[in-house]
Amino acid sequence: MIALSLAEIAEVVGGQTHDIPDPSVQVTGPVVRDSREAGPGSLFVAFAGERVDGHDFAAAVVEAGAVAVLGTRPVGVPAIVVDDVQAALGALARHVVRRLGATLVALTGSAGKTSTKDLIAQVLQRKAPTVFTPGSLNNEIGLPLTALSATEETRFLVLEMGARGIGHIRYLTDLTPPRVGLVLNVGSAHIGEFGGREQIAQAKGELVESLPAEADGGTAILNADDPYVRAMASRTKAKVVFFGESGEADVRAENVRLTDTGQPSFRLHTPSGASDVTMRLYGEHHVSNALAAAAVAHELGMSADEIAVALSEAGSLSRWRMEVTERPDGVTVVNDAYNANPESMRAALRALVAIGKGRRTWAVLGQMAELGDEALAEHDAVGRLAVRLNVSKLVAVGGREAAWLQLGAYNEGSWGEESVHVSDAQAAVDLLRSELRPGDVVLVKASRSVGLESVAQALLESGAEGEVSAR
Repeated sequence: MIALSLAEIAEVVGGQTHDIPDPSVQVTGPVVRDSREAGPGSLFVAFAGERVDGHDFAAAVVEAGAVAVLGTRPVGVPAIVVDDVQAALGALARHVVRRLGATLVALTGSAGKTSTKDLIAQVLQRKAPTVFTPGSLNNEIGLPLTALSATEETRFLVLEMGARGIGHIRYLTDLTPPRVGLVLNVGSAHIGEFGGREQIAQAKGELVESLPAEADGGTAILNADDPYVRAMASRTKAKVVFFGESGEADVRAENVRLTDTGQPSFRLHTPSGASDVTMRLYGEHHVSNALAAAAVAHELGMSADEIAVALSEAGSLSRWRMEVTERPDGVTVVNDAYNANPESMRAALRALVAIGKGRRTWAVLGQMAELGDEALAEHDAVGRLAVRLNVSKLVAVGGREAAWLQLGAYNEGSWGEESVHVSDAQAAVDLLRSELRPGDVVLVKASRSVGLESVAQALLESGAEGEVSAR
């Protein structure tokens, strides 16, 4: 964080100082909410949760070097006391962002946010110091913490914004007002909470509504291939730049293909030139993510050649998102277990087929959460798609929703053995350990709450120990 005195922080957040002998002492380190991350010069934000109260760690964080605690009550060590810690954190982030000379880029969408954010960050880092959201910390706590990690040297601040309802993104853009806003897509993620795609589009479009006018440097970057996103052009006064594979896109891809290992390759076209890209990431769905990143980079002054080189060298920065690992016995494990929705499930299945061309493929899938009334139809459709794509075997893991996955595959299948339903992750591991053969490719994917990453981890551990059927 940029250096601020405790007196200035207290004024910004409307707090009272307690047990602070010298209010001119500065916070020079990070702002953290995890006591284990506290260190010299840091500010510890004490949230009181259902199971853990951050105030209980006040003495420990100060002993570790924290300058003070931001909390809701005196704790016997230097503290700034406020009525609402979350609101205070947001106010501090707003103050710091206004002080920074950085260009703030914000992005949202139903699928692909984190992968695209990672691509944008890796491209922009080629041009200037860049700070970006770690993992998926895209809510009212994670976003201000990311903004507060910027320093005087930061030139680009890339923030992922999530939403579970109308007004959420508006709140986040008020904390950290972007100059460049990117909307990737409007899909089915959280449709059970929103009520429909129209409501999701309304919420995502709050990002472009927040942007400055074109005359003031505002730029809205929109997916020309998604009609809900394309329509958001009418909701902003910012400059509009379209990306996609359609002919009307300002930044587009031509000659899209997949390499023999399932990695996308294409000709990138921007208003200032064209260049070839071959990505290290897996799956054709990353083409759209790459075009979004390219559009951002082009608007911030990078050439087509510079963007193409950066995209071709970019990797996956966030765990459990299409992590492809080959075991010593030749079994390939694709760990995409961080989260799932219908769009990302379909993309992952197509990537599995591309990676596993000419080999046996396994799709180990679990529940897609928060689909509301669409849950049965969407799980059934994913199960059917697995069969249509000729995935060798679907292993549906878990309860009712997993049963719907398996039933869809069973009804679509021709011989009834394309799918199996197992009760839990351990049952899936036991089945795979007995059935996998060298050369097989296994995709693992479900919503975060299911925790299927344990299946991928167990398979990789088994491979290291040489546990695989030789049949």
